[in-house]
Amino acid sequence: MTPEAKLRVEAATSGGTAPASAASSRNAAPLIEQAIHRTVEWLLSAQNQTGYWWAELEADTTLASDYVLFHHILDQLQSAKIPKLAKHIRDRQLPDGGWNIFYEGPADLNATVKAWFALRLAGDPAGAPHMERARKKIHELGGLEATNSYVRFYLAMVGAIDWSHVPAIPPELVLWPNWFPVNIYEMSSWTRAIVIPLAILYAEKPRWGLPEGVTVDELFKRPGSKPQSLTWDGRVVSWKNFFLLLDRGARLYESLPWKPFRKMAVARARNWMLERLERSEGLCTIYPAMMNSIFALLAQGGEATDPLVARQIEFLARYEIADSDSLHVQPCISPLWDTAIAMVSLEEAGLDPAHPSLLAASRWLVDNQILGPGDWQVKNPHAEPGGWAFEFRNDFYPDVDDTAFVLMALSRVADPEPVRLHAAIRRGLAWLMSMQNSDGGWGAFDHENNLDFLSHVPFADHNAMLDPSTADVTARAVECLGHMGWPATHPVIERACAFLRHDQTADGSWFGRWGVNYVYGTSGVLRALETVGLASHPDARRAADWLRSVQNPDGGFGESVFSYYDESRKGIGKSTASQTAWGLIGLLAVFGPAAIGDPAVERAVAWLVSHQNADGTWDENEFTGTGFPCVFYMKYHLYRISFPLYALARYHNLHKGVPRFMGTQIPANEIEHLNGYWG
Repeated sequence: MTPEAKLRVEAATSGGTAPASAASSRNAAPLIEQAIHRTVEWLLSAQNQTGYWWAELEADTTLASDYVLFHHILDQLQSAKIPKLAKHIRDRQLPDGGWNIFYEGPADLNATVKAWFALRLAGDPAGAPHMERARKKIHELGGLEATNSYVRFYLAMVGAIDWSHVPAIPPELVLWPNWFPVNIYEMSSWTRAIVIPLAILYAEKPRWGLPEGVTVDELFKRPGSKPQSLTWDGRVVSWKNFFLLLDRGARLYESLPWKPFRKMAVARARNWMLERLERSEGLCTIYPAMMNSIFALLAQGGEATDPLVARQIEFLARYEIADSDSLHVQPCISPLWDTAIAMVSLEEAGLDPAHPSLLAASRWLVDNQILGPGDWQVKNPHAEPGGWAFEFRNDFYPDVDDTAFVLMALSRVADPEPVRLHAAIRRGLAWLMSMQNSDGGWGAFDHENNLDFLSHVPFADHNAMLDPSTADVTARAVECLGHMGWPATHPVIERACAFLRHDQTADGSWFGRWGVNYVYGTSGVLRALETVGLASHPDARRAADWLRSVQNPDGGFGESVFSYYDESRKGIGKSTASQTAWGLIGLLAVFGPAAIGDPAVERAVAWLVSHQNADGTWDENEFTGTGFPCVFYMKYHLYRISFPLYALARYHNLHKGVPRFMGTQIPANEIEHLNGYWG
């Protein structure tokens, strides 16, 4: 019997109803140590020589479809990339003719329209069987008129549909003052970066044209019908109708032969975009904003060979993932995030705090701390910079989640020359604290970005117009502060915990904004409560009971993306490595040393060890990362490795009685005076 099979049998004999014996835990210890060692060795071997970790961030086919359109607008449909992109799209068509947006999900209208259109641009005949199946599925899902604003915007740019099918995005938006309720800084950072180039395009209204014979007329379910997002709400008074009224006013302004503010607005929008391109590797370093910025530059007379445009094209090309016969595109890249999570996992696994790998990673992270201005300062003007971004260079957009994880990673490193490291940690903590919202929580990129009524703007149908406080990001900030030794009685943590209590659902779980879904959110909050000494609170116990209730019979945890659409599917899904790790981490946070021998804990540990590959990795097909709930999901290829390592190492340390290594402690009174902030 293999060690993995032996552990599986031991877990099964515990039955999940009676406590596993201490003897079985002792017998499993060597297998767990072996599993930890394998993953540590794999991660060390995967580190870039510069110091960072970076793995693929996978998404659905919509990006590949958009990339075909991108090459069409660049007049590069003859590129060798096009057949590879087309193959990637074709290979992922569902039997019913559609394309989905997450693994094993149903056909999605927007993804299917984009795929059909991309394949037409790539040369697939409209009458081909796979294209006819796609057309029928599009009609079944509501037709082109039911697609979101951004699908229709791209189609209008190439003359496939009329601009009347697109919501107004006038560049005059950038002229509205920051005190006005509707202004660009009340939008989430990613929406802002996507929309401002589109506003330039809306003003220029390019018509780049289509290859002969390519149309989308056959995709309308009811030819000539108005897009659903532009139809009036049945109620007399509603936010949707209010913004549709503004949309009609903007269209009337658009029809005027003289637009008094247009030249100024376009110039300001362009300057806004250029300023951010100067200190980033692409606008906001997310695929849609980067692509839109290139379209905007081209629409204003730029050429693909111009140095500025060529540089943006090259940045976008770095997101390609190619093999011998297919090609797909990442939505963004995650080196700082991957590095911080890998470091924390290795540190928990007992890697020497002065290990060369950790020293190289920490110095690389400190080198990438953002010390310049950003969009976050508009609503947080008194704070000094000090955060970290998600990507290699994205100076205008540090985020709370990355910053908190980076700070926890750095705090456990024993640098023989610590002055620069500790200064970076203090700056990061001060920035993190300054980003707390008035409700006690934290959003991801912006401060007080929570005006719900803006979600009814016609071009807000990507379901992520705002960046309000969320439980998962708030939990990460609390975990970080607790890790630094801050007590639960500190006003910042008290307010954050009050937010978390308010945000907890009736069954004890927490929603996961940036990871799938309630297992992710619940695990993150429990990690945070453990760090500040509140893991025995009844709310935490209730959350742990919920985790137990959704554990799969095989011992693992899983939750499908369907839980974003239907709450009755919370915590339900095929067991995955990352989600099993999250579930286990949550249980360990609440029960601590008492978790050893607990049936739910032992079965989760057994699942992770028995499903590990010989090289120390785990397999995972499912998307467990979230971009925009109900719209866009992602698969972080390092999640299935780093999080299981942390979970097993945490269990092993509790089993051995190893005290938790907190690393550098930064007392609150050393930070409170910075940025003029006091809780």
